[in-house]
Amino acid sequence: MFGVVLPSAYAALRQVLSPELRGLFWRMLGFTLLLLGLLWYGLTQGLSAFVAAHPVSADYPLVNAALVFLGGAGLLVGLLYVLPITSALVAGFFLDEAAGAVERSDFAADSPGQPLSLGTSAAYGLRFAALALLVNMAALALIFVPGVNLVAFFAANAYLLSREYFEMAAGRFRPMRDAARLRRENRTTILAGGALLAGLMLVPIVNLMIPLFGIAFMVHLHKRIAARRLPAL
Repeated sequence: MFGVVLPSAYAALRQVLSPELRGLFWRMLGFTLLLLGLLWYGLTQGLSAFVAAHPVSADYPLVNAALVFLGGAGLLVGLLYVLPITSALVAGFFLDEAAGAVERSDFAADSPGQPLSLGTSAAYGLRFAALALLVNMAALALIFVPGVNLVAFFAANAYLLSREYFEMAAGRFRPMRDAARLRRENRTTILAGGALLAGLMLVPIVNLMIPLFGIAFMVHLHKRIAARRLPAL
């Protein structure tokens, strides 16, 4: 299992930092930060409007301002729980460009994958984002239960990231139904890959690399699984 996962992760990291993918990395990073920034701005504006309509203290406006400031700072922490959602949207938008670059760089002798149709790519991206929203809202509800919320966040996203990234990468080479079956047949190996992605999701700054790294990683993982014809686990 780790003989497949670790080499794939190393190859993906090498490519993410390579000059060939550097421009794509900055575009994906910018798009991720834009989505997070817009979300944070919208939430803080909503909080500010709520406090203005329901002030804590009409006589001490500084108290209300401090509440909005602290709420905005707290929302920055809460953005960790929506990072998988933005990752899903960014990955879906840049999937074919990123996967194609990885395939041309490291698998030039192989037949290139076929880009997913716009409808399929959009459907998977939206499905991924919706599932990520549901499971991370559930994890966020456990925020005041020490330890449990972190475990729930990690476990849910390990499963989601492994499933969605692998199927999107594999879907360039086989029907989506076959991609899902290949994932199930090798669920332990692919889930280990998802656990690696979920672990990186918890590391500030590094987690912003997840969309590009996740695509490159799963392209390599799919290639290795398909080449070795791993037995069902």
